Amino acid sequence: MSSIHNKSRKLFSKSTWAGILLVAVAALTLEATSLIQYYYSIKALQEEASRRAETQLESTRNRIMDVIDQAESAVRNSVWIAQWCLNVPDSLPRVCTRIVEDNPVVLGSTIALVPGYIPDLSLYAPYVYKQGDSLHFLSLATPEYDYPTQEWFTKPVGLDNVFWSEPYIDTGGGEVLMTTFSSPIKDLNGNMAAVLTADISLDWLTDLLESIQVYPHAHSLIISRSGRFMLNKTRELVLQKTLMEVVDQIQDKADYKELSRAMLAGESGKQKLKYQGKTHHVFFAPVERTGWSMCIVIPEDDIYGEIRRSGVWVKLLQLLGLVMLTLILRSFVKSQFKYKNLDKKRELMEGELRIASNIQMSMIPKVFPPFPERHDLDMAATIVPAKEVGGDLYDFFIRDEKLFFCIGDVSGKGVPASLVMAVTRTSFRNVAAREDNPGEIVTSMNDSLSAMNENNMFVTFFCGVLDLTDGHLRYCNAGHNPPMTLTDAIQPLTVQPNLPLGIVPGMKYIEQETIFQYDDALFLYTDGLTEAENNQQEQFGEDRMVESLHTRESADNHLESIKQKVAGFVGSAPQSDDLTMLFIHYLPQTQHLVLHNDVSQISRLPAFMDKVARMANLEPSLKFRLNLALEEAVSNVIQYAYPKDTDGQVDIDASLDGKDLSFTVSDRGKPFDPTSLAEVDINVDIKERKVGGLGIHIVRKIMDTVRYEREGDRNKLTMTKNI
Repeated sequence: MSSIHNKSRKLFSKSTWAGILLVAVAALTLEATSLIQYYYSIKALQEEASRRAETQLESTRNRIMDVIDQAESAVRNSVWIAQWCLNVPDSLPRVCTRIVEDNPVVLGSTIALVPGYIPDLSLYAPYVYKQGDSLHFLSLATPEYDYPTQEWFTKPVGLDNVFWSEPYIDTGGGEVLMTTFSSPIKDLNGNMAAVLTADISLDWLTDLLESIQVYPHAHSLIISRSGRFMLNKTRELVLQKTLMEVVDQIQDKADYKELSRAMLAGESGKQKLKYQGKTHHVFFAPVERTGWSMCIVIPEDDIYGEIRRSGVWVKLLQLLGLVMLTLILRSFVKSQFKYKNLDKKRELMEGELRIASNIQMSMIPKVFPPFPERHDLDMAATIVPAKEVGGDLYDFFIRDEKLFFCIGDVSGKGVPASLVMAVTRTSFRNVAAREDNPGEIVTSMNDSLSAMNENNMFVTFFCGVLDLTDGHLRYCNAGHNPPMTLTDAIQPLTVQPNLPLGIVPGMKYIEQETIFQYDDALFLYTDGLTEAENNQQEQFGEDRMVESLHTRESADNHLESIKQKVAGFVGSAPQSDDLTMLFIHYLPQTQHLVLHNDVSQISRLPAFMDKVARMANLEPSLKFRLNLALEEAVSNVIQYAYPKDTDGQVDIDASLDGKDLSFTVSDRGKPFDPTSLAEVDINVDIKERKVGGLGIHIVRKIMDTVRYEREGDRNKLTMTKNI
């Protein structure tokens, strides 16, 4: 007993130290995780601030340039008019009026003549401007204003180019804060004659910048080409100070000087600045053609304040996490012995489930091909349970040259579903052993399952009976997914919406039927195929399933290909439902056709021969020759076997036996043995040759054997070709 206690104490000690180590590692991990998260959060917030500021700068610049472009276009489009009006000074005010009236962004406009250009007019500068909803006129040619000395006049004349003036208060003119776009005008001889202008108010620009709300305490400003403040939250600086003058008053001004230089040089960028003990982020960009530069200033607290405040809460939560880890450690030590017993029980349960799975799988056919002696069927099936045991089933067997088959899906999963699956499969075998009608099979199974369904479980079920002699398929669906038919097209089989098995006792299930031709196939599946999900919760779906069915392969290869495509689509996602598939490929070795004794019926033979060619894998040239021989034999029966104006029937059967392909043409007409006719001498001149016998001659040349017999009241002509 003491030994046992010592072992327990050692185990407890080891577990305790392992737990302490776990807590220490967890604490370090939490701290490291917190630091990493903080780093990437800061980085993300910085990138977001840059993106928002740069986006706002670009948007603001675009809106400014829109006004600039309108003002420039108004002047450029009017230069030629003013040029033609230079000799008629009285008409020049109309040019200015047109610019102001047609352009909402233009506050005023003037055409100022170069002094002395017109001898009788030393100074001439008619000015048109808006005030409210009306236009007003005045002359700028006054001694007080002296327009020839104004920047908007001297620069375009001196540079011989367009020019945006420095912002100014237009005393004596528009009497508002404005800037002017000026264009020189030369006469037709190339002499400098006048300056045409468009004034734009900067009041709208003030409203524009005040509307920018990048962050709560962010603000914007614009400087002119000379560095003078055009717009600033400190109104006293506007047009009174330059950026460099303000920078000179700051003690630690190295970063500010670099910012001033970059903005005055028309550069774009961002910079960090310290102002009044706090860090600010400045984003700046130029306004093209004007020489202006604008910037957005964002306090760092606006960008990072929230995450820094939340850091305190993170620390508290980390501390709480460590406390919880300690409590977990305490319970961990206590649970060691209990988990050991649970592991033993789990291993025992897993072993029992493996046995149950083996028993369940032994109940369904697993050997493929299931009927190796038959060449008219190619079948394969597979079932992949989502758990150790599942609720899907399939089964099939042949009785009286009929293939009985079924597929089903039990509601629920695990052991209960597997038990219902076993009962359902057994019921199918018992009923189908004595009943040929699928509707009656399903009805009987429903009554049996409903009588014992105390747990309210149900089974979606599809049952089919395929007559292998003629391709006649009868089937009954009980709430299951419609199977896919692979004929000339791939499409769902038409099914009646019957209820699943086990829900309503005494229900009469509706049976349906269709005809399968050579090379037709039926693909049956459970919803575990179409509802298979990947890690993004996307389903495999019917479209992917149909696409997987397009290539014709053997039944086994078909199912393997679909399973691989499902596995590739699902990836590492866990399987959520049982997946079951059954593939039936109908490959009969006989074909049958019924014609009437009407010559027009011969046109149906090529389509019949196409089916035979697919069945026997004939080459095109051989198919053509065999079709010719068959047409000759059938034409002979249609024309001569029955009395005139009598409706008679011609039966044509094609069968493949190893390498021998046989055609039997039979009728109930008058007895006639075409093989009794003598061989036709085709070398005799056509005028001397007897009528008849050429058709049977062609048949003999194409076929290897031709045999006639009279059975009761039927003529039977059998033609065989070794292929």
